[in-house]
Amino acid sequence: MDAFDTGLRILDLLGIAVFAASGALVASRKQMDIVGFVLIGVITGFGGGTVRDLLLGRTPIFWLKAPELPAIAAAAAILVFFFAHRVESRFKALLWADAVGLALYAVLGAEIALIAGANPWAAVLLGAVTATAGGIIRDVVCNELPLILRKEIYITAAMAAATAYVVLRLAPLPRDVALVSGIAIGFTLRGLSIWRGWSLPPFRPRPARDYPDAR
Repeated sequence: MDAFDTGLRILDLLGIAVFAASGALVASRKQMDIVGFVLIGVITGFGGGTVRDLLLGRTPIFWLKAPELPAIAAAAAILVFFFAHRVESRFKALLWADAVGLALYAVLGAEIALIAGANPWAAVLLGAVTATAGGIIRDVVCNELPLILRKEIYITAAMAAATAYVVLRLAPLPRDVALVSGIAIGFTLRGLSIWRGWSLPPFRPRPARDYPDAR
């Protein structure tokens, strides 16, 4: 395993831990017990990658052949269970933890798709799926409005990260440059959305026209 592959592995583990923590933070807001924390954390950590692997036909699914991954996700969720009460704003912490996972997984998902032989457009889409599907499942299970449906920039940041990575990989530039650039772009966009309240313009219907009464 070369240095780049080692770096990818570390980022993968970090992404799982961060996403599991974001799921556990939602569980804390719902006042679940420790089993609920672990369940929601694992769902969030593995949801996006599982959907990606199913779409790519990659079997066995990544976490089934790496027993340490569920342990990492469960450990992250359990840590949040014991320390979430120390976090002043758990929703803000959720948003920032999710932003880190979003940027990491958008790029990692795109790389895995390229390795599997997907075309560039499919790799971008699968990167976005990897980054967002776990959060969607988390929010639906917890009866929350999914972040992807809120006004702020979310899937747009994931698409930007995956697109930057794929374009730079095909340029071609060194893979580590593409990796860092993609993650930085995705996290910056999502971070600015959280910090500055950036959002895409919503649809605004035009006011109804008044027609004079027919005489």
